[in-house]
Amino acid sequence: MPHPNAFRHLPELQGRLTPAHASGLRLTDEVLAEWDAQAQSQGLPAHWRLPDSEVERSRREVLATITAQSLDLWVFAYGSLMWNPGFHFDEVRRARLPGHGRRFALGTTIGRGTPDCPGLVLTLEPDASQTCEGLAFRIPARLVDTESRLLWRREMITGAYCPQLLALPTPQGEVQALVLIANTTHIHYRGDLSMQATAATIAKACGRIGSNRDYLEQLVQQCEVLGIGDGYVHQLAVLVQSVACSDAL
Repeated sequence: MPHPNAFRHLPELQGRLTPAHASGLRLTDEVLAEWDAQAQSQGLPAHWRLPDSEVERSRREVLATITAQSLDLWVFAYGSLMWNPGFHFDEVRRARLPGHGRRFALGTTIGRGTPDCPGLVLTLEPDASQTCEGLAFRIPARLVDTESRLLWRREMITGAYCPQLLALPTPQGEVQALVLIANTTHIHYRGDLSMQATAATIAKACGRIGSNRDYLEQLVQQCEVLGIGDGYVHQLAVLVQSVACSDAL
């Protein structure tokens, strides 16, 4: 359970986040084994994900750079972490990352898609004209080792992000937070897709944890609750609705 005062800055989020114990994205050994079994059944290669040793090395390298005296870990949420963080936390705040924008530019063949019909999930791309608004979660120092291990498994399962600790402005003061930036050299990076192609992909893809369209709709709903305006997300939602209506005719 979150800390009793975890939502003191954002009471509107109370009851709107998937609890850690109920999250299908909390990649314990058992859940990871299930994902591996599904990957095998879908014909994905044995190396469909990074070896545990590489994921762990990435985690340790980033955590070693934490300079805050408390050694808590702040995590910037701009996609599914905004409604399904999958980890225990003691505090959540609004946060923003200047110079970056959300983009559905990361292909997935297991979470929100399949090898035959890949889906797309969010990543962050540098864009001087944009500021990405989201949430910052604080994992207390006593839980950082356990919770960050599960978070790294989820987000770095294929190495599709470049994890960094960056300074983020929040209404309660600046924090140093883990930010997952697009790995533009990754085989699953799809930054070349047009908006129309992106919408067509999201409209039809579905994977182990649900449909791609549901992912987008949950993002839209959480942004509305928080009063976050994102022109890219709004335009994409309109296009996906249009594609879905055309397909239904």
